[in-house]
Amino acid sequence: MDDTIDRAAIEYTYDVICAHVRNTPVLDLDGVTLKLEQLQHAGSFKARGAIANLLLRDVPPSGVVAASGGNHGAAVAWAARVRGVPATIFVPTVSSPAKVARIRGYGAQLQIGGDRYADALAASREWSAGHEAMEVHAYDQPLTLLGQGTVALELNEQARDLDTVLVPVGGGGLIGGIAAYYAGDVRVVGVEPEGSPTLTYALRAGRPVDAPAEGVAHDALAPRQVGELMFPIAQRFIETVLVSDEAILAAQAHLWDAARVVAEPAGATAYAAVHGGAYQPAPGERVGVVISGANTTAVDLASPTS
Repeated sequence: MDDTIDRAAIEYTYDVICAHVRNTPVLDLDGVTLKLEQLQHAGSFKARGAIANLLLRDVPPSGVVAASGGNHGAAVAWAARVRGVPATIFVPTVSSPAKVARIRGYGAQLQIGGDRYADALAASREWSAGHEAMEVHAYDQPLTLLGQGTVALELNEQARDLDTVLVPVGGGGLIGGIAAYYAGDVRVVGVEPEGSPTLTYALRAGRPVDAPAEGVAHDALAPRQVGELMFPIAQRFIETVLVSDEAILAAQAHLWDAARVVAEPAGATAYAAVHGGAYQPAPGERVGVVISGANTTAVDLASPTS
């Protein structure tokens, strides 16, 4: 297949990966429809893009390499175990213990170093140059976006009457795939932490630019820049809102208290926009929210402000 990122390509990708990924359920809470991607294999939506790459590309005997804040690394490690190939994962020191444990649990070789995702990416590319492994990028490869876009395919079947979908933004693979699938038929709003407004900065500048990397979700939602592949999609179809750390933690706690939905801070970020009022639906507006991941611990949930 070519590198086109659109609804037809997402549908083709889904036909290939659907036997390997979970069709995650939806849940109505506080007047919005939650898409529960934290129930996906490896604990986040990232499993979709990871398995798409490993099923639709030729994997060399040396296996795969990936850089990650944590969730993508766990997803690639899981997908590599499904395919029976080696995986080497690079993560920065800010990766949460829960995510590091997942990566190790799937049998991948783990390398930890650097302060943020960009450092792990540079280290992974230096390593892969001498090992001939296949790189699986966290957000800036066509099959990664196509795999993540299958979230929208499922959500469209489960909630056909949505007007707006709120999506957390890191590098942009998830929201880029979702926006490519809907292609303007449904409003797509990216939700970013105030401390890591990567897509907001890019849209203002007219191109991907460096952004800060701060806040409670910085391990998952704070690459240096959004992806080049998703950015033209974002310019056509995506708008953004920002939420505070306090709103993210409050949303995380409310998801648990009200519905026993486990979400890491990044996973609760899109819901924080509705719960905290940064995004206020118009009367009658039907809103969907992607809960993107749950690679956290019981201690985090018991003490959401710690």
